[in-house]
Amino acid sequence: MAGGDLLSLAAVSAAVTAAMCYARFAAGRLRPGLPRLAAFLPVLAALPLLPFAFHAIHPRAISGFFLAWLAEFKLLRLAAGQGPLHPSLPFPGFVAVASGPVRLRDDGPDKAQGTSSGQDLASSAVMAALLAVIVSLYRYQELMNQYALLTLYAFHVYLALELVLASAAAAARALLGMDLEPQFDRPYLSASLRDFWGRRWNLSVPAVLRPCVYRPVRARLGPAAGVLATFLVSGLVHELMFYYITLRPPTGEATAFFALHGACAVAEAWWARHDAWWRPPRLVATPLTLAFVLVTAFWLFFPPITRPGADKLVIAECEAAVAFVQDAGAWAAGSVRSVWTGRS
Repeated sequence: MAGGDLLSLAAVSAAVTAAMCYARFAAGRLRPGLPRLAAFLPVLAALPLLPFAFHAIHPRAISGFFLAWLAEFKLLRLAAGQGPLHPSLPFPGFVAVASGPVRLRDDGPDKAQGTSSGQDLASSAVMAALLAVIVSLYRYQELMNQYALLTLYAFHVYLALELVLASAAAAARALLGMDLEPQFDRPYLSASLRDFWGRRWNLSVPAVLRPCVYRPVRARLGPAAGVLATFLVSGLVHELMFYYITLRPPTGEATAFFALHGACAVAEAWWARHDAWWRPPRLVATPLTLAFVLVTAFWLFFPPITRPGADKLVIAECEAAVAFVQDAGAWAAGSVRSVWTGRS
């Protein structure tokens, strides 16, 4: 991150802290419903604008996910008097839950104790090493088949999300004493699209979309409509996430990607209701599911990013970060050797 983005990080952090302080104060004094929602409107309008303070893609995209997606939906739930936010939460915990991928167990303000969660240090180190290997392979991208490169991108997205979300959750646990639920549950073992999107991949997202979109629509129009509406909203918000990455107008491809997956998830549920009908064994269902996710991602998910060349900028930022870590490690090793030699 450049020096300008470090200043932006300080400014955005201060703005988010002030916004959440106001939201917590308003929630503690206004009843749920329209009065509370009206009080939240300035915060809801300001949060999606804050990521544009960053010049680099990574902080812009990460802050966009935290603020324009997670925080918006969590504040909407608070406006309706629902968790996970509650004005009785200590202020640091309120800010962490509101503006990050932080979920308290059982979705309640007093459920901060429990089993340890998140990724352990060894697992995170392995994922960081794998991500570094992928970044190092990008130097050969001109020699790669297009789909081999896109496959690397898919692994890159998974590993980067795992590390970012696990790191944020671990920081909240270490600094605030919260015990948190994991953000991923081995999505590479998914045996269906419903399993992949609903129970294994980026669990912060279904945690906010399920109560905000799926349940209200299901109550009025049935479960199939609830699933379709949830995937449609996810697609629309992904359009915004892609805008943070590319700074280009939405293309609709992300919406089409998630609408397609929503329709297929509904078809899966319909098929599963027929117990006598054939279904593939798990050893076959898992690779079929992952292949479908990858192929449709090659078709609809990645092109809005690769077409304007945003993937090249992401790679350049990653290579700069890896080089910085390597230089810092070499400097630290040299310092230790110098100290050890001097003592000898």
